[in-house]
Amino acid sequence: MEHQKPKKEKHEFTKNHIPDYEQLFQESAGDGQKKKSSGVYRRLIRQHYGGLLLSTVLFIIKNSPIYVIPIVTAEVINAVADGGADASRKLFIYAILLAVLLFQNIPTHVLYSKYTDRMLRTISAGFRNTLVKKLQHLSLTYHKEIESGRIQSKFLRDIDAIEFLNTHFVKSVIPAIIGILVSIGVAISKSLTVTLFFAIMIPVNVSVVYFFRHSMSDSNRKFRAENENISAKISSMIDMIPVTKAHGLENTEIAVLEKNIQKLRDQGLILDRVNAYFGSVSWVVSQVMSAICLFFTAFLAWNGNIDVGDIVLYQTYFSSISNNLQGLINIYPNLAKGVDSIQSASEIILSNDIENNSGKIPLRFVHGTVQFEHVSYRYPNAERDMIKDFSLSVEPGECVAFVGASGSGKTTIMNMIIGFLKPTQGTLKIDGKPIDALNLTNYRQFLSVVPQNSILFAGSIRENIMYGLTDISEERLQEVVHLANIDEFTNQLPLGLDTPVGENGANLSGGQKQRIAIARALIRSPKILILDEATSALDNISEYHVQSAINHLIQGKTTFIVAHRLSTIRNADKIVVMDGGRCVECGTFEELMAKKGTFYQLKSLNDNVSSASYMD
Repeated sequence: MEHQKPKKEKHEFTKNHIPDYEQLFQESAGDGQKKKSSGVYRRLIRQHYGGLLLSTVLFIIKNSPIYVIPIVTAEVINAVADGGADASRKLFIYAILLAVLLFQNIPTHVLYSKYTDRMLRTISAGFRNTLVKKLQHLSLTYHKEIESGRIQSKFLRDIDAIEFLNTHFVKSVIPAIIGILVSIGVAISKSLTVTLFFAIMIPVNVSVVYFFRHSMSDSNRKFRAENENISAKISSMIDMIPVTKAHGLENTEIAVLEKNIQKLRDQGLILDRVNAYFGSVSWVVSQVMSAICLFFTAFLAWNGNIDVGDIVLYQTYFSSISNNLQGLINIYPNLAKGVDSIQSASEIILSNDIENNSGKIPLRFVHGTVQFEHVSYRYPNAERDMIKDFSLSVEPGECVAFVGASGSGKTTIMNMIIGFLKPTQGTLKIDGKPIDALNLTNYRQFLSVVPQNSILFAGSIRENIMYGLTDISEERLQEVVHLANIDEFTNQLPLGLDTPVGENGANLSGGQKQRIAIARALIRSPKILILDEATSALDNISEYHVQSAINHLIQGKTTFIVAHRLSTIRNADKIVVMDGGRCVECGTFEELMAKKGTFYQLKSLNDNVSSASYMD
């Protein structure tokens, strides 16, 4: 993926602008583990500096009554206490001042909310958008290695925590800092003695945070890890429910999940206990300091060092400092969780296991020539090669079938043709060009794939067939529907092609789902067609109709078939027999049968199994 230096956000408040923050993570990747999250956040703040500045100015204006009221209150008390001819005039002026400051809050608060909320929503959308883009660009290997439940946890829980961090940084941290600075500023203008007392409170409260910071960070990290773990376990449990119930293992699964839930509960209790101690200690410290301030200023007034009304002023501003520090302390655990979640999200965003199409060759047309030249492939962390010294030359329009025992490498070869996997040795060429040099996104527009397990999303049959296409005529759609034998069951449905398939096609049988997957591939009129046991879920009658459609439509297309039933590949131009990652035989159906080697044995075994199934 090409990483461009982020431009200054000219349109950070426009309604349709969603930023991409991947570069923020890339620029911080060189920092240490602890500095990485803070580095990302510092760069995020700089990127939205204009919006933050505008939000801060509007906040100060709208919140000005809170800053001014203690001063006015003290002055009113002093004016009444002193008496004098101009006391009434002072009271009138202060009344007008308060009225102006209070009523200006309405328009300024609306403006503050408008610009601040738009900025925060844009930042949250940017994080989600960045994560979605990265997940789409990560390789198939990465997605196989990380559990989907963990990804869901990162996308939901971590993004929520980052959103909390953003919101409270703008709406709690910045206002608290402003309130503390205003309080200290007023104290400096009135009395340096009281200011020094105020200054003592900040390090006292900070020391509380410093004392608890490691335990809060550690407990947050462990709780997040347990959350991700249980999300992965639940996702796996849901997928396994049919198998679990079929074998009467419900109580076994419940027992396994109970252990994980107990670990999550225990880690959550540890986190709660740490936060409880932290909140209690910080509150007591704050209240003690506030009481000391009250008696300290009263003592100063008793000795005539300050006016009586100033006791209220100093106590109010001290309470403001105390409350703002207390607020910062109370949200610190969640802010720490947000910073930790940035680190968690970076595990995906900073992954280098991506398809980099930058500078690669874009194809305007694919003829369909495919060449394997001494190709080997080994999965990451595997001890041996899955594919070993494989060579094969396929001309445009040829149909090549792959057969062999499970684990012989057939699907791995299909994934290399698609570009999901890259040879660890040797060269794979498409139309004479190494596949490593091709823009894979562009290249795959000329491919259609029917995987072994049909994949449908929760939409209608029509939407699943036309996935990603907008310019297909109704006539062409109906043609494909007929060729894939889909109309055999859609004609009996009240909504026809507009019938919802349910999540993962739950409302359809295995054969029906497979036919939809085949129609999805065929409607694209591909130059290269890959069928990975595409008819394995079909009954004999449906298979006959679909196989007839496939035989008709593969004309002129380079086709690769992983065969489940060997009788269906009789007309293939080449049959490649795989064993242990190697090609042990290659030829036409008649040539291999006459040779009476591995393919002959597989065919005999396949016929016996089919006959037994038919007898049953």
